[in-house]
Amino acid sequence: MMNIPDDADARRAVTPVICYPTDSLPRPDMAVLQAAAVAAQGVERVVVAPRDAAAIRVPAGSVLRISAVDGPQVGDLNLFAADNLDERFYSGKTRALHGTHVTTGDRLWSSFPYLRPMATVVADTLGWYGIDQFGGSVHDVIGTRCDPYTGRLLAGVDYHQCCHSNLTRALADAVQLPLAQAERHVHDVLNVFMCTGFTRDTGQYFMKASPVRPGDYIDLFAEIDLLAVLSACPGGDCSAEHSSDTAICYPLVMERRVPRAGDLDGWVPPAVNAYDRSHGR
Repeated sequence: MMNIPDDADARRAVTPVICYPTDSLPRPDMAVLQAAAVAAQGVERVVVAPRDAAAIRVPAGSVLRISAVDGPQVGDLNLFAADNLDERFYSGKTRALHGTHVTTGDRLWSSFPYLRPMATVVADTLGWYGIDQFGGSVHDVIGTRCDPYTGRLLAGVDYHQCCHSNLTRALADAVQLPLAQAERHVHDVLNVFMCTGFTRDTGQYFMKASPVRPGDYIDLFAEIDLLAVLSACPGGDCSAEHSSDTAICYPLVMERRVPRAGDLDGWVPPAVNAYDRSHGR
């Protein structure tokens, strides 16, 4: 039996407090980074096949452009420090600092004990979308990734073209590791182009048709040397379902773009977090 207190409404009316005020958060020089990105030239292009994944290395000071090409398609992105798989994208801390979805000016942060910006969003052609009437927005850091374990749990079937498995295969190939070892490094993603939110009545994670169209892209300025691994989700535009061969899917493209000489004069990659790691002892 639910015991509703007399002051229930007053408790609900308590004003929320932002957990991590970001006034003191180091800010990128967006004018410099955006100007460099606009003038950058593409030097390498990797096509990510539908229901599969691929990897690309992006040196610090370069730009990673992820583009939709043939139709509406979402992608699941893992980022690693190129020479250290233990330093990887930390979606939870990125979410705590920037919110549930990222866009131009937000940064993608790395895991403990490094906790530094791995990449900065310098362009986003879907930045116009904002937050819709359902609470949905684009480029989320709240979802995990479709995976074979949840599929087995909920549907009792094995599906191998889910994003977790795609990322595992692509990472294993990129760094020459057995699948079992590569899988340990696959982590929660940036859901590129995916439109998601939480229902107001039940608080459940939802997805809806992505607004992405051919020609749309997001540009990530590499703050450190990166290994990027991207899966073209089997959900296509995620308008109906994922983890199956039902949805119409399209390729995505990852392009490494290099700024002109001199455009980044004075810029330096961020150092790892300065905490001494003594943990009180």
